[in-house]
Amino acid sequence: MNHSIMEQPKMPVRALIPFLILSFSLTWGLAAVLIFVGFSLPVFLLAVWAPGLVGTFLVWRYYGRKGLRSFFRRLTLWRMPLKWWLYLVIGFPTLTYLGAALNGTIGEPFPFSPWYTVFAAIVQALFLLGTNEEFGWRGVALPLLQRKYSPFLAGLILGIIHAAWHIPAFFISGLQFETWSVIPYFGGVVALSVILTPIFNSSRGSLLIAYLYHFQMMNPILPDADPWDKYLVILVAVVIVILNRRTMFKKGSGVTDVLMPEEPSVSEK
Repeated sequence: MNHSIMEQPKMPVRALIPFLILSFSLTWGLAAVLIFVGFSLPVFLLAVWAPGLVGTFLVWRYYGRKGLRSFFRRLTLWRMPLKWWLYLVIGFPTLTYLGAALNGTIGEPFPFSPWYTVFAAIVQALFLLGTNEEFGWRGVALPLLQRKYSPFLAGLILGIIHAAWHIPAFFISGLQFETWSVIPYFGGVVALSVILTPIFNSSRGSLLIAYLYHFQMMNPILPDADPWDKYLVILVAVVIVILNRRTMFKKGSGVTDVLMPEEPSVSEK
């Protein structure tokens, strides 16, 4: 890693305070505009992007432009155990379809007409909506939390914060949140955060994996399975924590740096 970056002070844990204050203030303030004035796509997107924008700003504030390049290089990290790739690509969609079967919505008609409009929805979910939040949540907040807490507690705390951040969405007219059950949704967000934590750590802090994981949560192809998909995710989170308890409850076992991890030396390989 560039020595000029390493010579600068590491982003302190206390940077979480301005991250949370700015993220919540921007999102909730803009959400108030959407609730009381009316829906506006630019305002909505800015509200959604707030955590990612604030996280990126803090990286620039502490590490400069070279640090930003190192930060975004975490999008190139793709290696992780096969079991996590299988969960990301196959396991999570399977849970959603199972939840839809329990919910009685698995046989509902394909919601896109004409059918090819689904591609626009996928692009929107992949690049415009909640995926960009991960530059803040997993880009900055989770590494900082894991300096102070075990991966389990860090993921749990971040999940609670993330769930609370979504509260205004339930009051904005026209969003899918209007049809969802509040308590199962909050439990599901917390569980998803706990599940993503060992996945994130196994990939050495990959922003790409966090980005794709968030996309799967909003994948427009998947059926609406509320609230059963949340119940199933909570159950899976419990199982994953039990199976990974040796690292999940061990402080210091998670990724703690917001920049691209250094390559291990020959002696360390």
